[in-house]
Amino acid sequence: MTPPTQTPADDLERIRESAARLGVQLDEEGALQWLAAIAADAESDDHIVEHESGVFGHRVSMLDFTPRDLERFRRIGEVVEVTGPKGMVEGALALSGSAAQSKIQSFPGDCDYFQRLNIKAETRDEACRIMADCMRAAARRTATGDPFQFLEGKLGSYPADCLHGGAARKKGSPITWTAEEIEAERIELTLADGTVQTLTWQEAALDPGWCKLDWVVADPARKALSNASNVIDVTWEAPDGEIVPLDGYLDAYFQEVYLDADAMPTFAKVAKFVNDDALDEYVDRLEEEVRKYLTKQLNYGKAAKRMYNIFRLSGRHLDAAYVRELFDEPATILYQVWSLISTLDNATQPGSTIPIDSVRDQTDTLMLQVIDMLEGDEEAEIVAALLTLRRTLEDQNAGERRTSDVEAAQNRVMNLVNTFFREKLEGVPTIREYIVTMQSAADAS
Repeated sequence: MTPPTQTPADDLERIRESAARLGVQLDEEGALQWLAAIAADAESDDHIVEHESGVFGHRVSMLDFTPRDLERFRRIGEVVEVTGPKGMVEGALALSGSAAQSKIQSFPGDCDYFQRLNIKAETRDEACRIMADCMRAAARRTATGDPFQFLEGKLGSYPADCLHGGAARKKGSPITWTAEEIEAERIELTLADGTVQTLTWQEAALDPGWCKLDWVVADPARKALSNASNVIDVTWEAPDGEIVPLDGYLDAYFQEVYLDADAMPTFAKVAKFVNDDALDEYVDRLEEEVRKYLTKQLNYGKAAKRMYNIFRLSGRHLDAAYVRELFDEPATILYQVWSLISTLDNATQPGSTIPIDSVRDQTDTLMLQVIDMLEGDEEAEIVAALLTLRRTLEDQNAGERRTSDVEAAQNRVMNLVNTFFREKLEGVPTIREYIVTMQSAADAS
């Protein structure tokens, strides 16, 4: 006798049992709709969909997006987008990370963007030069302003083990450029034998590696600060129409929500060259990060966000639906608090144009959120740490005391974040088994 087919309603009952046992608030209607929609997607050939608001993305990604804050994200997008000469440079800017999952992540961390930047040129070297010019122009355009502050850029890889800016750097790791170094178009590296090597911006661009630009942005109307970043996937379109990624890898499109329907032709042209095994490769890369955050850099919050994407894309829909519910739990606001402490630090570095009133407002908001969510000793410890941090950040010359206070506040918050996510994730047997497998694989490597 053939067993009855499981329905989304049957699956919901299993999620309901886990949520009730672990004290997780369950949006039953939302979970049921999501399970039904993702089941329908598995049978659909139309994997890119357009929303009436003018955004588009992979069907599974669009299930977690709401246009609630779309205008804000588009305003910030005007700051972070990299542009270039028309007819030579074309782009498609997207939200990624928690910003692209605004329907379920009530307390997102940073404003993460992803941009496909396609460059038409006669040669690869020419495309690299154009890319370098475009990235430098974006950094200079946004060096200081209202309401944003450029922080740093990543371009190229270190050619050898060295010291850069007084810090040890490993050969092959991404080069981080300050605004001053981008302006000067060169950095100085001290090699192991004591010699000094100069590397130019254009030289680094010939092997670009991970391309990324970072800012702090203020939103006076919301009394909020955010770290904003743009990861740039640069491709070269040769005269014969072949499209080649300059870093050797063309990123997949399973977690982006593109902000402008007019960019659809650029996206579609580039996406045709994405590897047929892109989904498997994307999941493999996410699992590498999960292993890291479950062992070497303990952060169960970051691990949970990546596990959700792995589960929803690899057919583990029940586990995905359960993790999806965690992102709306009041306790997850602490993940945002942890992220915003770094934002506050960045916003008050010497030379910052972010108004100190914005920093005060953001810190006060964080304290109120902690008070609303916690009680007893936990509340008192974190509020005290934030009060100390608030005073320290107003002194831009606080030096070591500043670093110590930032780390103290983050450590207090991260301990609670790790405890929350660990308990809720390991309370589900299938997810606990997955975590043990990931940790064992990390230990064996």
